[in-house]
Amino acid sequence: MRTRLITAGAAGLALAATAVLPASAATPGNASLSVLHGVPGLTVDVWVNGERTLDDFTPGTLAGPLDLPPGTYSVAITAADAADASAPAIGPVDLALAADTNYTAVAHLDGAGAPTATLFTNDTSTIAAGQGRLTVRHTAAAPAVDVLAGGTAVISNLSNPNEQKLDLPAGTVSAAVAATGTTTPVIGPADVPVTEGTSTIVYAWGSLEAGNLQLAVQTIDGLHSAPGGVPSGELGLASETPATSWAVAAALLALMGGVLVAARRRVAVAVTRD
Repeated sequence: MRTRLITAGAAGLALAATAVLPASAATPGNASLSVLHGVPGLTVDVWVNGERTLDDFTPGTLAGPLDLPPGTYSVAITAADAADASAPAIGPVDLALAADTNYTAVAHLDGAGAPTATLFTNDTSTIAAGQGRLTVRHTAAAPAVDVLAGGTAVISNLSNPNEQKLDLPAGTVSAAVAATGTTTPVIGPADVPVTEGTSTIVYAWGSLEAGNLQLAVQTIDGLHSAPGGVPSGELGLASETPATSWAVAAALLALMGGVLVAARRRVAVAVTRD
């Protein structure tokens, strides 16, 4: 099993991939912890139990997975090159890590735009042959949304800092995004690839008000059930490829971009009428 992160800028003009260590390298009985920096415009240091663990950590990047014995860890995030963790920008936060469990800790903005941190447990359970897993995590200072497939909400009222996940046949999902509680798309439908045997985790991070919303896509593969590589869905995907993950980021970025444009237009109309 291995994990990978892809980040996408709000303008959709550039994507950058950051390789990370194989999750399978974790010592049996230990916890696996990745850390995503989702606070715009802030380079930080990350401290674990008073020791600097990550130095000059930049927004949109993923570190790890770290191989850690189970237990509770005190995590603090400070300005870059701080002398110690006594004046954190976020935390300290106690993270309780269980044995043989895969986590991602995200430093991000809450719904009101204040820095915070959330610990997510990554679902690494076996995925049925011919299927992939899609998880969407809302870690941005932005409104809640619904994700539609075939005009029906398959992910509803997703708000910060929550997640929703689906196991889907490998192939292409025709998805659209609508304001929560409605079925009229504000953008889409757009094609989103789902890869067999892979968990694709999409993070929305940044701030709607500041105009710097972005996406990050983390993938965890090696979750096949036997027999592996069963073709299904429109594309019959049998294994993860970088091109597939880039396509996921691009498609979901386009959807989120449409939500932002629509939201800004509604605000502008309201102001004009007032």
